[in-house]
Amino acid sequence: MRMVDLIELKKNNKELDEKQIHFIIDGYVHERIPDYQISALLMAICFNGLTSKETALLTKEMEESGDIIDLSPISGIKVDKHSTGGVGDKTSLVLGPIVAACGAKVAKMSGRGLGHTGGTLDKLESIPGLSINKTKTEFIQQVNDVGLAIIGQSASLVPADKKLYALRDVTATVSCIPLIASSIMSKKLASGADTILLDVKYGKGAFMQTKEDAIKLAQTMIDIGKQCHKDTRATISNMNQPLGKAIGNTLEVIEAIETLQGHGPDDLEQLCLQAGSTMLVQAHLYEHEKEAYDALKEVIKNGKGLIKFKEMVKAQGGDVSYIENPDKFERARVIIELPSLKTGYVKSLEARTLGIVTMKLGGGRMTKDEDIDHRVGLILHKKIGDYVIEGESLLQVHASKSVSQELIDELYQSYEIVEELIEKPVLIEEILK
Repeated sequence: MRMVDLIELKKNNKELDEKQIHFIIDGYVHERIPDYQISALLMAICFNGLTSKETALLTKEMEESGDIIDLSPISGIKVDKHSTGGVGDKTSLVLGPIVAACGAKVAKMSGRGLGHTGGTLDKLESIPGLSINKTKTEFIQQVNDVGLAIIGQSASLVPADKKLYALRDVTATVSCIPLIASSIMSKKLASGADTILLDVKYGKGAFMQTKEDAIKLAQTMIDIGKQCHKDTRATISNMNQPLGKAIGNTLEVIEAIETLQGHGPDDLEQLCLQAGSTMLVQAHLYEHEKEAYDALKEVIKNGKGLIKFKEMVKAQGGDVSYIENPDKFERARVIIELPSLKTGYVKSLEARTLGIVTMKLGGGRMTKDEDIDHRVGLILHKKIGDYVIEGESLLQVHASKSVSQELIDELYQSYEIVEELIEKPVLIEEILK
């Protein structure tokens, strides 16, 4: 078998079989196939796509390229969720604790932020002392004891995806639905959970720009999950504006704590309640989502969700006193308010721009090796549909030093304010299963 012949097949839109896909992935992981040939194949896939069978086979080969975690020593059904990434997305910090407080076992491996999107691990590391590194034995023990663990991915998990993603990143082949789907699902399947809930976002702050593409990606991943006998479902959510009000690692942790206390932003709470309802049904703890929804609201009201978060933080070495008293978190040295330059309703909000500005302030990375400043970020006082008066604060900037006029201009340009009444957008638009 020759790689050049397989490139030719895909160039001519022919279907690759199991042996051919194994030859490609195994050869690339073990460095028998060079980057330039894989690059040619990736571009052919971008142009011609993959069949559902090819996508499932590619996912399986990538999943099996490294360690596969066996979570069978954890009692009960293990649930997991994955977000395709967005601005201000601190969902896992709220969703994990409230679902675990209702009796589900949440065994989650998360990633770091890159570019304009934040990462769950970076947010967690805002908590002094907290470690996202656990051995497999420690991970399993914590989920059994606490019901919840959120840790970093093992270096030996899906090495094929690490190599392929690095290549896609520099060959303009990232935004290809079969490649995105196989990348996400190979990691989820190798992580060992019994059920998977996908939060597929679309809009200005997401990788999928349109709802149609988000649905297509979600359905592709659901099909992969079904072929692998996993209960896989997806929510389609709007990311035309940031989730919640806080953007930036420490600020988002504080907002997650406020949400667990029952006074967080409505959109964040509703997303967590709706997603959590699906996860509890997947875990067979409730038959109907309405019952699960009510149970989740109750663990926020009675404080059990916050207690579960503190248990997780303590189990991972974090200082629980910061969760009990968020005023202890170190704040940015420079905090400024940006007043509105006109009166009216917020029509649109460039979530991507707000994420990029946060990154430029030091709260994100352009490369995975860059250090970040957990303190910096933005707090939005006005979002789509809100009425603002000239001179009233649009948002608050948290910075480590004086903020340049260029960044201030970018923040103002991210808002569009009009005279006519604007309806607030619907957050979750569909749930697919």
